[in-house]
Amino acid sequence: MTIMLVTGTGTEIGKTVVTAAVASLALGAGRRVAVLKPAQTGVAPDESGDVDEVVRLAGELTTSELGRYPEPLAPATAAARSGLPPVSPEQVAEEAARLALDHDLVLVEGAGGLLVRYDEQGSTLAEVPAALAALGHACSVLLVTTAGLGTLNTTALTAEALRARGVPLLGLVIGAWPAEPDLAARCNLADLPVVAGAPLLGALPAGSAGDGADRVSLRTTARSCLAPALGGVWEGPLPASPVLSR
Repeated sequence: MTIMLVTGTGTEIGKTVVTAAVASLALGAGRRVAVLKPAQTGVAPDESGDVDEVVRLAGELTTSELGRYPEPLAPATAAARSGLPPVSPEQVAEEAARLALDHDLVLVEGAGGLLVRYDEQGSTLAEVPAALAALGHACSVLLVTTAGLGTLNTTALTAEALRARGVPLLGLVIGAWPAEPDLAARCNLADLPVVAGAPLLGALPAGSAGDGADRVSLRTTARSCLAPALGGVWEGPLPASPVLSR
């Protein structure tokens, strides 16, 4: 599909680096890529935001940002406190549809988790697929999750919220796979697809977007750590996840 929503089970879990990784592979395949950030919070007008980080890591592409709020809060709260207008699902859908006219892939990176409020009416990223459908566009959803203890519950709840709205889940990506995974993380490789009802499409190593990361290194990592559905070659299991002994 041309439009892909990148959402997560929470904040600071790797949505931006996953967005950059998917964008990088698409650019490497010669596709025209756009990244849309509906609401950027915690960033001043003259500071770099998430779309700038995607460009740094992935390469030159089209970027769009609908709302920017200085305080690092949920979009609805940040908008209300700043006195700036909030962003609605309809606005997100309209901009994504516009970008889809002349791009092969439009990545829409949400803020925080799936059900974070964007306005006082309680609108969330989960309403964007319906708004897109009203415009004649379909979209896929990629869910970024964490590796360790507690991830099964938040992943299951997010997947359930999508199903309740009739929104199909393309798959999961672990945003930061630890260098030394513990027992819970290794077990979650098998358990996450079960609780989500969707395939695990890869895991990016922790630190993939660190200070030493560049476009070449991220594309190499993305290719080896993401599944063919996202442009990579990974088919599992992860090298850092040995078979567990009983």
